[in-house]
Amino acid sequence: MPGLFLSFEGIDGSGKSTQARRLADTLRAKGHTVTLTREPGGSPGAEEIRRLVREGATDRWSPETEILLFTAARRDHLEKTIRPALQRGEIVITDRFADSTRVFQGVTRGDLTATVDRLHDLMIGIEPDLTLLIDLDPALGLSRATARAGKELRFEDMGLAFQEKAREGFLALARAQPRFRVIDGDAKPEMVAERVWETVVARLRTA
Repeated sequence: MPGLFLSFEGIDGSGKSTQARRLADTLRAKGHTVTLTREPGGSPGAEEIRRLVREGATDRWSPETEILLFTAARRDHLEKTIRPALQRGEIVITDRFADSTRVFQGVTRGDLTATVDRLHDLMIGIEPDLTLLIDLDPALGLSRATARAGKELRFEDMGLAFQEKAREGFLALARAQPRFRVIDGDAKPEMVAERVWETVVARLRTA
């Protein structure tokens, strides 16, 4: 497709959402057309599913059921938001994509990676051109995340051990996938944004 597809990943509280917004603002200021979106969500149908998976008790869904729900949300997101924007030649920035499912459902509560990948190949079929992993100590990330007001704390409520395992999963993906760039998130947002921008500029030069 003619556009450029970027994703932000990281544990809860890593600051990836802030950095995704900052990058979108910077790119727009420099004349690029940008679609900023998120997962789960990013389209009307996917936002409905978001409420199902982000709210409620930690044991509300099994990991297998979550995989199906997240894949359904992602398919709608792809059809309604991501693919049309890429076909228009835009830069698409998504706050989470399939790598979050690979980690949060695929490795943190069992070995379901093959299931996630099979569903992804069947129903989604694309990967970002560049994935920025905002890396942060899980204890710090969890303290940030739980300090936020709101109802969407289901995964944060799974505790520190869950976040530690998620971080390990993201770093393992980053080592295995050349499209990843790991950004140290333990700094002021402005400094992290500079690191993100340097990484994205390098990718834009080769696009």
